[in-house]
Amino acid sequence: MKLAILGGGGVRIPLFVRGVLSRPGASFREICLFEPDQARRETIGRLAVEVAGALGHPGVVTVTPDVQEAFTGADFVFSAIRVGGDRGRLIDEEVALRRGLVGQETTGAGGCAMALRTIPVVLSYCDVLARYAPSAVLINFTNPAGLITQAISLHGAVRAVGVCDTPSGALDRLAEFLEADRDEVAFSYGGLNHLGWISSFRVAGRECIGTLLERYEELQRFDHRFAAFDPAFVRGLGAVPTEYDYYYYEPRRYVEAVAKAGASRGADVLRLNIGLIGDIAKAFEAGDVHDAWHAYITQMRIRRASYMRTDMAGEAMPLAAPADSLDGNTAAAADHDLGDLGRAGAGADRPGGYEGVALAVIAALTGRRPASVIVNTRNGASLPFLDPDDVVEVPAHIDGGGVAPLAGGTLPRSARGLVTQVKEYEREVVSAAVTGDAERAALALALHPLVPGVTVAREMMSEYRERHGPDLAYLH
Repeated sequence: MKLAILGGGGVRIPLFVRGVLSRPGASFREICLFEPDQARRETIGRLAVEVAGALGHPGVVTVTPDVQEAFTGADFVFSAIRVGGDRGRLIDEEVALRRGLVGQETTGAGGCAMALRTIPVVLSYCDVLARYAPSAVLINFTNPAGLITQAISLHGAVRAVGVCDTPSGALDRLAEFLEADRDEVAFSYGGLNHLGWISSFRVAGRECIGTLLERYEELQRFDHRFAAFDPAFVRGLGAVPTEYDYYYYEPRRYVEAVAKAGASRGADVLRLNIGLIGDIAKAFEAGDVHDAWHAYITQMRIRRASYMRTDMAGEAMPLAAPADSLDGNTAAAADHDLGDLGRAGAGADRPGGYEGVALAVIAALTGRRPASVIVNTRNGASLPFLDPDDVVEVPAHIDGGGVAPLAGGTLPRSARGLVTQVKEYEREVVSAAVTGDAERAALALALHPLVPGVTVAREMMSEYRERHGPDLAYLH
């Protein structure tokens, strides 16, 4: 099979390539990275190519600035682009934070601006994909993943499914907390991307959601992502929220935490990525792939160690991070010896992170390993309070016949209300993007529960259009 990756110069791509190719039975004859930026092709793209060679797959990974070349013959396409780059993210956050509002990249005003920049670009790629690989399946990682997948589902002439590792990561951590075998866990999960709840957690047939709620303080000490929420509030919900629900439940705490840290997550990531690309380039000049991998993984440790800590605790990004700061199977990637790295990955039978979700979807769609996977897909009747064509994040049965959403479980009443409001905002953002209507975009933003009304929404949309320039020039 051929896999094409839109955004092949993204910072996670070398880890992704390593994760995919070090699994037993890797079945890709070609992984083609599409990256228009020359500096990223020559650093991150080159690193991915040489990592593949070091893992015994020379020639499998290629890099190109030509999207037609990337798509031709593709069976699957991963979309992981960031229109406007890291500086665009920083603008998204700053415009909201200056008004005391949540400025997170996928949520609220920041997520709206990111979606408006991204939807026309992604849909244009869908048109190209439909011409050069009409039978390919697009697997969308591009954020805000649910909203972008909704746009593709309604207006893209391709088969698409959206993926995110947030829910699966939360389920894995809950299983570890209860010292349960993940294969014995059954669960109910539902919501939208970055707005979901686990309402049932069964181990070997025994319901454990009550145990998790009773021991929630212990769970918070076990994993800082669960520390975002007040235990009494969570027990009142009767369900475990996933980490991004924090921005809805604690918006003031988020704004105060960013102020305490002195910089938003976007500012930290911009600085880190500039350093990362520079360090990889210097390492290749002075040495080989092992030196470049060392430089890369050092920076990625810092990124991982600081995940959500600025937003939740006001902690500035550290200058260094512990060796165990990469989660799941990607922790093995910290080994600087790429030969050992390949052997470390070969024994892992449950892929983790983004590559784990992606591989599970691909194995299921090809019919090799049908499975239930949490994805962003057309609702059908999985969440009965939403429209059938709405894209939701729920478990789905996936096999060679496609993606069939399963029941999303019984969400708390307040969660249903929140999901309903955010979905209406998402519908209107997609409509504004495909019509190019700036006023409609502002009115869509005003529907978001984290935006205090139409006046502020219009102010922010005007500022976004001015500061993003060409990326939002299509809005009239």
